[in-house]
Amino acid sequence: MNADQIKQLIQSHLNCEYITLEGDGRHWFTTIVSAEFEGKRAIARHQRVYATLGDKMKTDQIHALSIKAFTPAEWATQAV
Repeated sequence: MNADQIKQLIQSHLNCEYITLEGDGRHWFTTIVSAEFEGKRAIARHQRVYATLGDKMKTDQIHALSIKAFTPAEWATQAV
């Protein structure tokens, strides 16, 4: 899978206000901002993102994904 396909897959299942994705084709790094992360701990946020990928991680179509997940309020403080 390429970056555009992965971003589209995530965005089709998660309302993202902002998303970046980069990687080498096997190892991916993403930053996602979503109101859906409100009130969730980091592990629950990551699980929510992984859920958007279905079996793509299990079948090794996506080997590794590093996630930075922020609420809009948290992101506002990061972008200072």
